[in-house]
Amino acid sequence: MTALAAKSSDAKPRLEYLPIALFGSVMGLTGLSVAWRLAEGRYGAPAWPALVLGAFAVAAFLAVAAGYAVKAATSGEAVRAEFRHPVAGALFGTAFISLLLLPILLAPFSLVLARVVWTAGAVGMIVFAWVVVSRWMSDRQQVAHATPAWIVPVVGLLDVPLAIPALHLPSLHGLMVFALAVGLFFAVPLFTLIFSRLLFEPPLPDAAKPSLLILVAPFAVGYSTYTTTTGQTDLFAEALYMFTLFLLAVLLGQIRHLPVCCPFRVSWWAVSFPLAASAIAALRFAAAEPSVPSDAIALALLGLATLVITGLLARTLWGLAKGELRTLSA
Repeated sequence: MTALAAKSSDAKPRLEYLPIALFGSVMGLTGLSVAWRLAEGRYGAPAWPALVLGAFAVAAFLAVAAGYAVKAATSGEAVRAEFRHPVAGALFGTAFISLLLLPILLAPFSLVLARVVWTAGAVGMIVFAWVVVSRWMSDRQQVAHATPAWIVPVVGLLDVPLAIPALHLPSLHGLMVFALAVGLFFAVPLFTLIFSRLLFEPPLPDAAKPSLLILVAPFAVGYSTYTTTTGQTDLFAEALYMFTLFLLAVLLGQIRHLPVCCPFRVSWWAVSFPLAASAIAALRFAAAEPSVPSDAIALALLGLATLVITGLLARTLWGLAKGELRTLSA
């Protein structure tokens, strides 16, 4: 046993550069698959885009999880340093959010597997959110660390209820309300804090600007979670949706020059899930409040999310084929 432990400790570090935030690619692909499934029901869109994107999402999760497991086994100190980091540590929530979203895709094929995956994600997300909030309140934080990444643990809680209808677990309505309440009400002060930091502190580095779109996620996901939990689109739900559209328009303007000013990095995947979540919210709203403008917005956001996420996927796969993973992860 001692020899085995010594051998493990002497293992050559591998994939120590792999960021936990790469699970954001799983979130984006899964969200886009769900959006196309909604488009299939609303507009009669073909079924194959949702199936293909879902397959890519599952494959991405397995690949990233395997890669990060190798990193954890051979470079445990790098994982611990990443978890302790005041900004990157919050992004561990992307792994749990992936586990919460994938069951929406898995449920039609294996309800048991979907429930197991969702349970792991829900327990992990709730514990992780508690750990992060406790850390924030226990230690003095620096304003410069209040970046959009801090939203991730909150968004993770908001994702807890989304798969419950597909999993046929109506007895968990109380958990849905808990996740909605904690996630949404924590989103407001965090958004205010981060917005204040963006106003009065030095701007984010160009490489970090894709993370700005994370600010959209609590309101886009909040709309979907609220309507899923309450079963209706009332005035509050409409307000969440309208604010999503306004904030998305503002932030898209802020990052419009990103492809010109910055080389591609896997951090660009930060834009994927907010765009997919906005498209999902728009499609849900169009189904609840059908009109020409609501349908036009839903189709426009679905097209935008599809264009951006497929572009990110193609560029990432091209980089992997060329052996650029270390460079893209920088």
